[in-house]
Amino acid sequence: MRKAWIVGTAVVGGSLAFVMLLVVGVYLVAGNLVNGVRGGSKALAKGSVPAAYQPLVQRYGNMCPAINPALLAAQLYQESGFNPNAKSPAAAQGIAQFIPGTWATHGVDGDGDGDRDVWDPQDAIPSAAKYDCTLAEYVKDVPGDPTKNMLAAYNAGAYAVIKYRGVPPYKETQNYVRTITTLEESFAAPTTRLDPSKQAAGAIHYAQKKLGTPYLWGGNGTPEQGGRFDCSGLTKAAYESVGIELPRVANDQYNAGPHPSRDELLPGDLVFFSPDPTNSRAIDHVGIYVGGGYMIDAPYTGAVIRFDPIDTRKYFGATRVTEDGAKALPSAV
Repeated sequence: MRKAWIVGTAVVGGSLAFVMLLVVGVYLVAGNLVNGVRGGSKALAKGSVPAAYQPLVQRYGNMCPAINPALLAAQLYQESGFNPNAKSPAAAQGIAQFIPGTWATHGVDGDGDGDRDVWDPQDAIPSAAKYDCTLAEYVKDVPGDPTKNMLAAYNAGAYAVIKYRGVPPYKETQNYVRTITTLEESFAAPTTRLDPSKQAAGAIHYAQKKLGTPYLWGGNGTPEQGGRFDCSGLTKAAYESVGIELPRVANDQYNAGPHPSRDELLPGDLVFFSPDPTNSRAIDHVGIYVGGGYMIDAPYTGAVIRFDPIDTRKYFGATRVTEDGAKALPSAV
């Protein structure tokens, strides 16, 4: 879904042949880049954390060796979607979703104003980092990856990690560790070449078959909707056709994988647009990159699915969708 916005109409001759060449090209590029190297630092990706919280996450994400800014950002996103007013049915509160008992013990006065307010990110974000580091200290003598042990302690308790000498054999805990460490890659700025998505060609192929279909706000392409889509409905359906389940809305789809720079885009990457270049939560449009500076997208009411240029003033960034990245996304934030 997206807010109404207008971009220039792109007229691309020979569109079907153009896209089919790109589909083939995805596989050729994939073959050339399959041995690309991953890795690098954990600096935050552009706009992945709302600007109001980015300095806090960057600062306190370096509080101890077991955490980093991207990991802390992944936890906050998983817990609340960066919503400082979030409240769960279990009475977890605030941007970091502390339950009252844990907050009473581990909450800190991060901004030095004389109180510890679970609803204030200036207190809650430093408290989340402090709590992570406290747990890491509890399990510091346990063999294995200290970050994974810390995350396991966060989910199952430090005693369980000590008892099992590592991540305990609890499905929920193992899934939590896997989820946060996978989401971490979505919040980290890549420093090396990213591997292409193997499903990219199929997603493009699906989208190009929908060219000319009228836009429908909230459209998921169902028969009842006449097979019509909005922007994120189209991208969701395109990747669903190749076995990857994306969230419904564009700003959550942004977190489905790492973020290539503009000059590293490959066909099949999702490209995003926002009125706020500092906040991925403000993203209001998404399309599927097809190469040559163009995307396939469902633009707005009254338009049809078509090719549009990506280089507009609202261009925010891109995501190379991965299966693990999509699976790690929370169903609701």
